[in-house]
Amino acid sequence: MEKSGAPRRKPVTAPGLRAMKEKGQRIVALTAYDASFAVLAERAGVDFVLVGDSLGMVIQGQSTTLPVTVDDMVYHTRMVARGLETALLVADLPFMADRSVEHALEAAWRLVAEGGAAMVKLEGAAAHHLAVIEALVSRGIPVCAHLGLTPQSVHAMGGFKIQGRQQEAADRLLQEALQVEAAGAAALVLEGIPTALGKIVSQRLAIPTIGIGAGVECDGQVLVIYDLLGLTPGRRPKFSKDFLEGRGSALAAVQAYVEDVRAGVFPGLEHSFD
Repeated sequence: MEKSGAPRRKPVTAPGLRAMKEKGQRIVALTAYDASFAVLAERAGVDFVLVGDSLGMVIQGQSTTLPVTVDDMVYHTRMVARGLETALLVADLPFMADRSVEHALEAAWRLVAEGGAAMVKLEGAAAHHLAVIEALVSRGIPVCAHLGLTPQSVHAMGGFKIQGRQQEAADRLLQEALQVEAAGAAALVLEGIPTALGKIVSQRLAIPTIGIGAGVECDGQVLVIYDLLGLTPGRRPKFSKDFLEGRGSALAAVQAYVEDVRAGVFPGLEHSFD
């Protein structure tokens, strides 16, 4: 599959993400679920490609991410790996894959060894999540944590609701962010939180933060590629933008997203939460 079209660059690594934060370089992340979209992200210069369990909703047509299995994640991660050369490949641990350290290690091993992932993403910061992060990192598997609106906790949250708007909740999220960093996480996705909280967490952590509905002050941004291209059925999430509108190709749309994130103009106020 042709992957040319962008200048060759060094592969992005887990330590490289932290170096980007230290240099003040904004990190551009995007989801992909197959080789074709992976090539698109690669050609546009995306740093961090996430095979999200969001595939349950945008690929499988599920109402939540909860039905996604480890087999599903390995299958899609393997396809995305075939389309990448330099972008860091990150794969989600699906719902209940972390029900024990042993299950998490098995799932992460499959995502890395069979799927080709270079990092796995884990939602939550409860004691068992921290134990899983420590166990994975001790075995050489980099971890990206995920806090705020965590889709695998949709029932406990009462729906897909913005988190951290009250002071107590904001304080708790900051403490959780510090805990996942101390446990060894190499990066942190912040989803569905107020811009001010995203800024505070990003300033307090040494590891990079990747926002999705968390404001422009995060160290990087991630979007679901279907949202970016205006392909998601129904109402588009507030934090997303149809970058294909007014542009002649999907590649031009992803390139515009990359440019806007790097320039610090996306997300704007209209894509953010107070």
